[in-house]
Amino acid sequence: MAELENSKELISVLWSGADILRSKMDANEYKDYLLGIVFYKYLSDSFLIKVYDLIYDEQPETLKIALDAYREALRDESAEELIDEIKTTTHYVIEPDLTYTCFADAARNNSFNREHLQKAFNNIEQSDPLFADLFTDIDLYSNRLGAGDQKQSDTISNLIKEIDKADLQGSDADVLGNAYEYLIGQFASETGKKAGEFYTPQAVSKILTKIAIAGQEDKKGLSVYDPCMGSGSLLLNAKKYSNDPRNIKYYGQELMTSTYNLARMNMFLHGIAPENQHLRNSDTLDADWPTGEETDFNMVLMNPPYSAKWSAAAGFLQDERFSDYGVLAPKSKADYAFLLHGLYHLKNNGTMAIVLPHGVLFRSAAEGKIREKLLRSGNIYAVIGLPANLFYNTSIPTCIVVLKKHRDGRDVLFIDASKKFDKGKKQNAMTDEHIDSVLELYTKRETVEKESYLASFEDIEKNDFNLNIPRYVDNFEQEKEIDLDELLADMTRTEEELNKVQEEFGSLLKELRTTDSSLMALLNKYIGMIEGD
Repeated sequence: MAELENSKELISVLWSGADILRSKMDANEYKDYLLGIVFYKYLSDSFLIKVYDLIYDEQPETLKIALDAYREALRDESAEELIDEIKTTTHYVIEPDLTYTCFADAARNNSFNREHLQKAFNNIEQSDPLFADLFTDIDLYSNRLGAGDQKQSDTISNLIKEIDKADLQGSDADVLGNAYEYLIGQFASETGKKAGEFYTPQAVSKILTKIAIAGQEDKKGLSVYDPCMGSGSLLLNAKKYSNDPRNIKYYGQELMTSTYNLARMNMFLHGIAPENQHLRNSDTLDADWPTGEETDFNMVLMNPPYSAKWSAAAGFLQDERFSDYGVLAPKSKADYAFLLHGLYHLKNNGTMAIVLPHGVLFRSAAEGKIREKLLRSGNIYAVIGLPANLFYNTSIPTCIVVLKKHRDGRDVLFIDASKKFDKGKKQNAMTDEHIDSVLELYTKRETVEKESYLASFEDIEKNDFNLNIPRYVDNFEQEKEIDLDELLADMTRTEEELNKVQEEFGSLLKELRTTDSSLMALLNKYIGMIEGD
């Protein structure tokens, strides 16, 4: 309960920072300012507390006390040794005058200087490849912050003061990480269609992750890979369901630089050790990655852009990710290119879960050939139809395809979860009850009337390898039979009531009088129409 209260309090403070920027720019822009400055505060506060701990082997009562101790330590002969030790631990060093604590004091005293904050960002980015170009999306000199230097500086100063109210170090990694996740979710809601670049709704993330981690919860050094990681939220879900979360190794790739930066911040704010973060800013389909020592993973989670365009160049037929299939995903629909990329990087005993549009289940031509090859190899383990309008960037219904590398059978479980949702104003939502229902059907792996069907390979072959869910799960609800006698009686009663109302209305009209003869003629004509003359 205390953790929940701490989380709510932290969210409240951080979200109030958004209010300072909301009137100046849209959510897709101000999220970079808010999340970036929150992250700098996190780095700065963590740094001061670590320095104090190295000096006195205890936690400071306040950040101001930690800052004073740091200044004093820098005057000592062993200062260089202290700096080396702190850099080994944190991978960065912050000068006393560039700490967030100093910036907050300056903001309260009306002496804040944006150039110092920019210098602080630059120093962090140059300190280690982990942080390279991390703050490039934060333009401290943008006209959107206000007209002229003073107003722009005041906006940043006010934001720093507001965020300084948040006790980031008094919150454990889960509380802080969850607060950050909440902000990302709120930005997704405000941003609408652009949210598809960085956010998978938590209900969908939970289903994907619990399916992919099933049977691997106790694995030491679990590896999880998301080649379209967005803000990293889907990757980080593994931490919630693993019994050894500290040793999970995260691998992720993201095309959009600003979203990649968001994912890197998200990792740190969730307390993920630098050595367990393996993130890359690049195009997943254009060039395979990872190609080093670690190339296959226990879990592969994906929510790629739906039916995106890609080059589909002939050279990809020699690419190991696609060469076994003889054809490539079409240029106009890269869905199967993403799927095959993920499957290629799955361990033989791992599980992959990917969200895709329903078209992948039944489209023919090259996609049909790829689908047939996957089914003949037993790679497709389950297909789950999700409700429509769950995502911020599309209202179309989507499905989860679950894949495995090597297994004995070639049967496929079909689940129709299209009606498992609560209707919302903007988006539909799946509750924990809906999610648990889907996971129970998945775990049971059997036919349940109107909900699931365990199809044999022969069933699928008879359907020409078409995986459209209604072919296997009949969720048709029989209409209630109509009693014709009762219907006729209702119609008669309705007609009698209507005649009675018309008679009463006609009587009221007859009482109306006017000296205008033309108007009186129209009134009499209308009365005649009602009475059927």
